[in-house]
Amino acid sequence: MKRTWQGWGPGEQAEQHYLVHPRGLAGGGDVRHVSEFLRASGWRDHSKTGGPLAMESPDRTVRISYDPYVLPGGWTVHGAASGHGDEWSAHLGRQTPVEIVAGLTDALTRPRSAHAPNVWAPLQEQNWHTRFEGEHYTATSPDGTAWMQYHQGPGGEAMWWTGAKDSQGNGWTANFSPSTPMHLVQAFSAELANPDPVMRPRGRVPLSAQIRTWSVSVKPSQLSAWQQARITAARAATWARNSARTSRPRATARPYTPTGGARTRR
Repeated sequence: MKRTWQGWGPGEQAEQHYLVHPRGLAGGGDVRHVSEFLRASGWRDHSKTGGPLAMESPDRTVRISYDPYVLPGGWTVHGAASGHGDEWSAHLGRQTPVEIVAGLTDALTRPRSAHAPNVWAPLQEQNWHTRFEGEHYTATSPDGTAWMQYHQGPGGEAMWWTGAKDSQGNGWTANFSPSTPMHLVQAFSAELANPDPVMRPRGRVPLSAQIRTWSVSVKPSQLSAWQQARITAARAATWARNSARTSRPRATARPYTPTGGARTRR
């Protein structure tokens, strides 16, 4: 007896999903939104079956993990010291929406912009309220559920602190070390401030009086196509970068480099 594949075609059943606004309170979502993009961008996946997610950048300078099995759990991003700056880290709570996490992690796969980063610009463009509070500078979303703060401690140490919470205290927080590259913090703040709702399947929408939802019917093939478009974009960008790197004309013979000087990248 021949079985009919129900993944697409006329027999495909639409499934109920919900658009959730504001996105900061939408819950964690599907981790593959982050991991599949990184994998398509050439990152190594060191995850063990049934264990936490563990990924490493192609140049081995950045590691990303997601561990839902410990408390408090969540995302850890760690960057090694390099010629550009010091060692840095970011910690994001388990309920940080994957679309907002991807603001940071997607930016790790792209070349740094020549423009000076401004963490506050995406927030101000979406009419977030900004103010000084003693040694801190804080931006709060118009509905009061999300915030971003540049926090200076009594000893002079500084860090970025951000998150979203509803009136019942449900939500998440995240922090970035002072040495976190500013363009990454800006990429995160842009997704935090993004006014577009995000989609969650039925049964995965948090209970909160401060979110609005719209019911939508989505076919599995539509979901698959949207996910594939994101992966295809990552692969195309990676291919373009690698092609540009390998097709660059070589300069004349390299001068002799004494021991201890700059090493040729292999």
